[in-house]
Amino acid sequence: MFKKSTLLTFLLMLVLSLALVACGPDREETPEPTEGETTNETTNESTEGDQPAKPDSLTMWVNDEESQVQAYEEIAAKYEEENGISVNIVPQSMFDQLDALSLDGPAGHGPDLFFHPHDRVGAIYLQGLAAELEVTADQLAGYPEGALQALSYEGFQFGIPAVIETYGLFYNTDLIPEAPETMDELLEIAKELTNPANDEYGFLMEATNFYFTYPFLAGPGGYVFGRDADGGYDIEDIGLGNEGAIEGGQLIQSWFEDGLIPQGITGDVMNGLFREGKVGAVVTGPWSIPDYSADLGDKLKVTTLPTINGENLNSFSGVKGWFVSEYSENKYWATDLALFITNSTNGEHYFNVAGEIPARTDIKIDDELRNGILAQAEFAEPMPNVPEMSQVWDPMADALEFIAKGDDVSEVLEEAVEHIKEQIELTAGN
Repeated sequence: MFKKSTLLTFLLMLVLSLALVACGPDREETPEPTEGETTNETTNESTEGDQPAKPDSLTMWVNDEESQVQAYEEIAAKYEEENGISVNIVPQSMFDQLDALSLDGPAGHGPDLFFHPHDRVGAIYLQGLAAELEVTADQLAGYPEGALQALSYEGFQFGIPAVIETYGLFYNTDLIPEAPETMDELLEIAKELTNPANDEYGFLMEATNFYFTYPFLAGPGGYVFGRDADGGYDIEDIGLGNEGAIEGGQLIQSWFEDGLIPQGITGDVMNGLFREGKVGAVVTGPWSIPDYSADLGDKLKVTTLPTINGENLNSFSGVKGWFVSEYSENKYWATDLALFITNSTNGEHYFNVAGEIPARTDIKIDDELRNGILAQAEFAEPMPNVPEMSQVWDPMADALEFIAKGDDVSEVLEEAVEHIKEQIELTAGN
């Protein structure tokens, strides 16, 4: 069952961290909402009692994870039965959806609904890819306020929350009976269990993926964007090349130099070896629980990331949700579908099939493994949702590849920060 205090802490962090965002294009001024209202409540009045004609079909791009596609196929079938609207599900990696939508949308080949994490909301807004939702406060009841804010921008609601997540340490009790509490303990275990000749490892993670490596850079003192006096993000203050980030980068580099993590490690390789029982511990998120549980059963446990210098590590946390395409000709019914597939009943069904934690306050789940993820959520840090965040991923991915290959960490991170700044300035100039 969700620990109420845990969830509230996580959601409060989201609210505080998303308080201020950067400026977007000129749009009509919208009155500030009063308590208990949403910004779109007024515009929705025109749809009540004036329901547009139902389309023959709606298209939704579903993230191409097998269990997620299966869950939404089952939920969509219920929507078709209840509403008489066919739902066309197209598997598409959520990380490829924005680029695809920017091309397919104007050509009339895009979806009515697309799926994305909250950190790109600012970029989605600036590109004009998502429609401002016309939803009422009643329709949004049951979604955590922090999750709703994560998918809003400039006072407009752009997304309907589907899941909340962070990641933690998954371990196999056959190889690691007791969870390591510190990074030093985990590395000792890794040295004892690792035998690359037999594809056996004590500890694996996607160590060149910035999403997963961020806590190891942030633990010693790194950060993405600093904060201004009002608590908003200061995009000119990038902390990914500071002394703490360099220390974290050197730690990551040592995993490769010591042979604890192989070059070219991918999520598929990590998952395959862990499911075969050849890896003691991995860093991943709740989406891995269904497959891992199927292979490891009761041997699978989930706990918080190991501490560094006595401090818990700040993993990235996020909200993923559904957006109505600005190019959709059926925005009313696309919004209706987004609300349906994320309601309490269907959110619980999605959890049971796909294993992701639903972004609902009215769903109670009794699950030891998810509680391990929620324990890590106590220390999680929301990904910035300002548009400039989209300029961070590629330079940091390149930097981590160079770090893994043994390049000078300080120089690599300094170059990455300069690249990020250049890209932000270039984008601002367009």
